[in-house]
Amino acid sequence: MQLFRPGANTIAMLVIAAIGATPVLAVGLSYQLMRSPYATDQNVTRNQPVPFSHEHHVSGLGLDCRYCHTSVEKARFAGMPPTETCMTCHSQIWTNARMLAPVRESLAKGQPIAWTRVHRLPDYVYFDHSVHVAKGVGCTTCHGEVGQMRLMRQAAPLTMQWCLDCHRNPAPHLRPAEAVFDPNWHAPKDQAEAGARLAATYHIHTDHLKDCTICHR
Repeated sequence: MQLFRPGANTIAMLVIAAIGATPVLAVGLSYQLMRSPYATDQNVTRNQPVPFSHEHHVSGLGLDCRYCHTSVEKARFAGMPPTETCMTCHSQIWTNARMLAPVRESLAKGQPIAWTRVHRLPDYVYFDHSVHVAKGVGCTTCHGEVGQMRLMRQAAPLTMQWCLDCHRNPAPHLRPAEAVFDPNWHAPKDQAEAGARLAATYHIHTDHLKDCTICHR
């Protein structure tokens, strides 16, 4: 008496192959998921209490990054502008604009505007804005073309791999000190050579940058 159909062997081989492939596919899928915008929040635009446009203020009006982010050169955090900074201009122009009502309310109540944070790193990651700025890493290197953003979004994935790529070879991302805050700066054709010279000028040593304790303290 025949216990198995003629195609049973084929089915058995497919089942065995599926059992072996499932863990591999699961790992691959999980890896891709962790690198996707779903997990990294890359290119996600956050709702804000005031629709602040970097395109208007940076590209249109020519405001320097440091006008609002005053601590970027001397502290870990770039800092958010107090309401008084906003009102430096808006006490004179667009004084009754509806969209600026939260700004006026913030000033009247003496309470800061509750901005929604766009760039967020895990608590176990140490990042210092001042060090990167001092070593020739420009704002747009990490934050993208800010001057073209009507609403701020996270332009880079901010994954560990993304950071390590720069730490292992920072030369392609370095710029002269006078161009660090230039939103329109683009790398020259000889960036490989220029970046290598800048790395030497800034005394950047990649062996130190690849140490785990640089970011995980």
